[in-house]
Amino acid sequence: MHIRPATTSDLDGVLAVYESARAFMREAGNPNQWGNSFPPRGLVEQDIATGVLRVCVDENDDVLGCFAFLHGPEPDYAHIYEGAWPNDEPYDMVHRFAVLRQGQGVGGAMLDWALGHGRYLRVDTHRDNRPMQGLLASRGFSYCGVIKLGRNGDERLAYACCDPKAREVPER
Repeated sequence: MHIRPATTSDLDGVLAVYESARAFMREAGNPNQWGNSFPPRGLVEQDIATGVLRVCVDENDDVLGCFAFLHGPEPDYAHIYEGAWPNDEPYDMVHRFAVLRQGQGVGGAMLDWALGHGRYLRVDTHRDNRPMQGLLASRGFSYCGVIKLGRNGDERLAYACCDPKAREVPER
């Protein structure tokens, strides 16, 4: 597996990953986080055009997973409830994180890449997204509290992780 910036030629593969992830979330008891259409095609195209979308590809360059890797600050993270962020250091974020198939190590590889390339990391996920919560815990993320999304006011569980310099992550 290899992680690289997404290109326009990856669009169909990325959209297939998101469709698969939405189906998995519905089956796993999380039908509301992304519903039937998030992220919309226009947002994916924007993520590619602005260079924030990363893809995890196999040896044939087929897309196995994807995520947006963004630099903070994130307006939605300005107010945290029922907890606190561990520090006020500059941070990066992982958003719109999805894999084509569960249990292949793709999610772990993507999160390891983010830990190896970012500053302090912040992530949020839906309360019902137990697989993502488990993945975050396995990579040293700590639960920090609840944030609200500016686009619709929905709540998300907020997580943060460590000083990446203190963590050895293999290059993928």
